[in-house]
Amino acid sequence: MEIATMGEELVIMPRRKLGSQGLEVSAIGLGCMGMSPLHGSPKPEKEMIQVIQIAIESGITFLDTSDLYGPHTNTIIISQALKGPHTRQKVQLATKFGIKSLSGDKKMVVSGDPVYVKEACDANLKQLGIDCIDLYYVHRIDTTIPIEITMGALKELVEEGKIKYIGLSEASPETIRRAHKVHPITAVQLEWSLWTRDAEEEVIPTCRELGIGIVPFSPLGKGFFSKGPKVVENFASDDFRRHLPKFQGENLENNKIVYERVNDMARKKGCTPSQLALTWLLHQGDDVCPIPGTTKIENLKQNIGSVCVKLTNEDMCELESIAADVKGDRYSPAVMQDTWKYANTPPLSSWRSG
Repeated sequence: MEIATMGEELVIMPRRKLGSQGLEVSAIGLGCMGMSPLHGSPKPEKEMIQVIQIAIESGITFLDTSDLYGPHTNTIIISQALKGPHTRQKVQLATKFGIKSLSGDKKMVVSGDPVYVKEACDANLKQLGIDCIDLYYVHRIDTTIPIEITMGALKELVEEGKIKYIGLSEASPETIRRAHKVHPITAVQLEWSLWTRDAEEEVIPTCRELGIGIVPFSPLGKGFFSKGPKVVENFASDDFRRHLPKFQGENLENNKIVYERVNDMARKKGCTPSQLALTWLLHQGDDVCPIPGTTKIENLKQNIGSVCVKLTNEDMCELESIAADVKGDRYSPAVMQDTWKYANTPPLSSWRSG
C-alpha cells in the first residue's frame, strides 16, 4: 500500500486484485481520457504530466488510456509522465484498441481483425515507450468477426510477452463468456455509478461468476457528482454530454434533486458528493476498481480521499434509494442502439463455414 498526505491526513491507498490471473492494482485508478480530448482544445501537456505523476506518488498506480484518445496523444503523455527511475515498475498500464479514427476525421470504425489487433498493439507499445502492456482491452466489439478470432490474436500477444492480461469493454454477457473460453479475461470495463446502473442486471453477475474484475468508467456520472447541476453550464458547444437524456429537460430538473440528496448525505458523512459516489462503488466489492478521470490536482486529491470514507449498510441502502430516482436513459435511443450493437459477434461456426 502507498501512503499519500492530503493536508494533515495520511491516506493509505489500498490494493485490489482484478480477475484471477494475478493482476493487482490500486483500489482507485486514473482515467486519462480527458487529458487528450478527441475533439476540442487540448489540455496543457505539462499540467497533465504533473497530475499523472502526483497520482502515482499518492498511490494511484492503475492508469487507463487508449490509442483512440487524442487520438494517440494520450499514450504519449503517459509515456512522458513515466520517465524517471523505476516509475514504470510502479504502475499497471491499461490501454485499449478496436476503434479506428479514419484519416484524422471524426468518422470511426470498429475492428477486431487479427492483423489489426497486432498492429495496434505494436503501435501502443511504441507510443507508451514500453515493452509490455499490463492490461489490454478490446475497446469495442467488432460485430463482423467472431470474438474467438479476436481473442486468438490477443492470446498470441500474451504468449509473445507483449501483453500480460486481456480485458473487454462494453461487452455483453454472451461475448464475455465466449471470450473467456479462449483465454481468461482479467477485467471488463463498463459504465457503472449511482448515475448509471444498467450493468447490474446481467454483465456484473456474469463477471463475478467467471472471476473477472470490474472496472467502472464515468464513476462520477459524467461529472454530475463532482460539480453538480452546474456542470451543464460549463459544457462546451461540442460536448457530447449536452445530448445525454439525463442532462436534458425534466430529467435534469429531477436529477438536480437527486444531487441535493447526495450532497446532504455527503455533508453528514463529512465528505464531498464525488467522494460519496466513489465510496459507494468501492463498497460494491473488492473486485471493483473505478477509474475516475480528472485534469485537476484538487479533484485528484478528493478522489483519493474517498478510500477513507466509511459506509454502513444503512448508508448503502439510503444511496440505493437515492440512485433509484435518477431519471433518463444512458444515451438517446439512436446512440444506445449504436453503442450496444458492438456487444455480440457472429458464432465461430459461421466464420469457419464462410
